[in-house]
Amino acid sequence: MSIPGLADNLGSLVENAAARYGEKKALHFEYDDSALTFRQIHEKTNQYANALSGAGVKKNDHVAVMLPNIPEFPLVWLALARIGAVMVPLNIRYQSGDLEYVINDSDTCAVVIFSEFLPVFNRVKGKCPGIKTVFGIGQGLDDTVLPLAEIAEKSSHEFAGPGITKDQLMNIQYTSGTTGFPKGCMLTHEYWLTLAWVTSKSSFSITGEDVFLSVQSFFYMDPQWQLAMTLTTGCTMILARRYSASGFMPLVHKHDVTCSLAEAAQLIFGTPEKPDDGRHKLRFVLIFGFPSKLHKKFEERFNVAAREAYGMTEIGACTIVPLEDAHMTGSGSVGKPLPYRELRIVDENGNDVAPGTPGELLVKGPGLFKGYYKKNEATGTAFEGEWFHTGDLFIRDPDGYHYVAGRKKDMVRRAGENISCAEVEYILESHPKLLRVAVVPVPDDRTGEEVKAYVIPREGESRDTISPEEIIEYGQKHLAKFKVPRYIEYRDGFPMTPNMRVEKHKLVAEKSDLIQGSYDAKLKEWR
Repeated sequence: MSIPGLADNLGSLVENAAARYGEKKALHFEYDDSALTFRQIHEKTNQYANALSGAGVKKNDHVAVMLPNIPEFPLVWLALARIGAVMVPLNIRYQSGDLEYVINDSDTCAVVIFSEFLPVFNRVKGKCPGIKTVFGIGQGLDDTVLPLAEIAEKSSHEFAGPGITKDQLMNIQYTSGTTGFPKGCMLTHEYWLTLAWVTSKSSFSITGEDVFLSVQSFFYMDPQWQLAMTLTTGCTMILARRYSASGFMPLVHKHDVTCSLAEAAQLIFGTPEKPDDGRHKLRFVLIFGFPSKLHKKFEERFNVAAREAYGMTEIGACTIVPLEDAHMTGSGSVGKPLPYRELRIVDENGNDVAPGTPGELLVKGPGLFKGYYKKNEATGTAFEGEWFHTGDLFIRDPDGYHYVAGRKKDMVRRAGENISCAEVEYILESHPKLLRVAVVPVPDDRTGEEVKAYVIPREGESRDTISPEEIIEYGQKHLAKFKVPRYIEYRDGFPMTPNMRVEKHKLVAEKSDLIQGSYDAKLKEWR
């Protein structure tokens, strides 16, 4: 099953948008206050495609991209789409361990990188033998990198690329898993085209009159589908320099924004109230995992319809509370299925459960990811025929509204970031003074959840010989900043299952307050 009328590929989508919308503003970049029309996106995409292909990038090549929210990032993504190459987005907060793993796991052969991130890249470059070419963007580039922007500027506005079908791989998008390091989700052109169509054709009916504010970094999947949606509908997209809770409403006012995905909305709600909070042109915002008891207060303060939704990298957008369903505000529901998404809620034996009964959510529909790159076992476990196992527990009420009831996944969701507990445990356990680590989420009003690490020192070691500050410092050297635990608690042992797995549910059940008895790295004090 596929959606009729989609463009042939992302490159065709760019061409069609240029023909339809021409000189209309498509993208505004807060990074440098520049803008691109739909025609300019088409022409510059072709220039970057010529620059990349002229330097040897070809169809099916895997190209890692480590850039901030500058104009070159979306242009490089679309240029790779024209070539038929595959983008591997790199989180700009990656440290050497993350970077080395993702580059090698993805079989990256070329890198496009901002000058600011070259030092961390150069520390691992010698451990990444697959890299043949490095393209640099920014100031102070040396002879080891090719100046991509300069080459593109001198390249032709016309590009004759290879034939590319919807099932051509477009991204290897890394997302935190439950069994260690991140897994690369294989996303095709159809994935992005479907997501753009589905989101634009929901009850929110985004049109060319809308101004959509995108607040995340472009290496995440949200700004990418939002750009595809912009090219589909002719709306204007504002790309923030970086995520900022305090900067959200000023951008809404500055650009007369009409709609947005309010990432980490609890942080936005936590900012000081201002007289003009409710004076704007916003007609709706999408929110995820927002406390239901504060939902109505959020809408009242900001004078906007805030609608919960649910999705994940593997499936894109899945459910949403329709705009007209104001009566669901504060219910905790994440809504009903979006078009072309079929859902089941099943028990441990794979049988559908009755309304009101919790079970695992399964999803089916066109444009889902094609599996985890080089992880055949994980892919096989994730799919049952065409049905994808989300690993999240859901309840559906008799009226068809869905509610998140929990999760089977061992994850922390911190300020919009998915953090694998297993990955943090693996890194901290590599410290020579630590024997065992168990990581759990701790509820937090600002970030949603914080990372807590229970640690068992090795024999002969103790809190006196390995301080919490040393553990935090070790984590900062090997993990992205957002993955580093905020809370540390020392233990002599863990409750274990017969097959020697930590019974985390017993750990967290020992105290009503998980912060009590922990070292707080943010406040630098024991709680």
